[in-house]
Amino acid sequence: MIEEGETVPKFQLQDADDNTVKSSQLKGKKFVVYFYPRDFTPGCTTEADEFSKEYKKFQKAGIEIVGISKDDVTSHRKFCDKMNIPYILLSDVETEVCKKFGVWGLKKFMGREFMGINRSTFLVNEKGKIFKVFPKVRAKGHAKEVLEAFQK
Repeated sequence: MIEEGETVPKFQLQDADDNTVKSSQLKGKKFVVYFYPRDFTPGCTTEADEFSKEYKKFQKAGIEIVGISKDDVTSHRKFCDKMNIPYILLSDVETEVCKKFGVWGLKKFMGREFMGINRSTFLVNEKGKIFKVFPKVRAKGHAKEVLEAFQK
């Protein structure tokens, strides 16, 4: 997993409207990159909902939110519509960006092992440097925790 103090990896992915979003478009801005396992699952729904509820506070502080999962663009569009998600969701079907950030790895659930996205969040400053990493995120209360970390 990439660490605090490192430069955010370059990436280019499609958003829920099938527009290309490049990491260079976020240059000079504070932003959150959060990785989550899957649209419409309980934890991911909680996390997305909390970021949506706090979105105005993030905007007021000049912070953009970017969510990334392995789901395709169609799934993201449905998730955005159902959950009223106002921020960017990016589709990393090939897991290239997940691997660059180091969040793609072995997971265990109910006695079985499989490869997947480990729920993680990275806070990035205006210089493109990661200043805070949340490697093992609990969805409930995470949006507020992230907002507080930007205010320190």
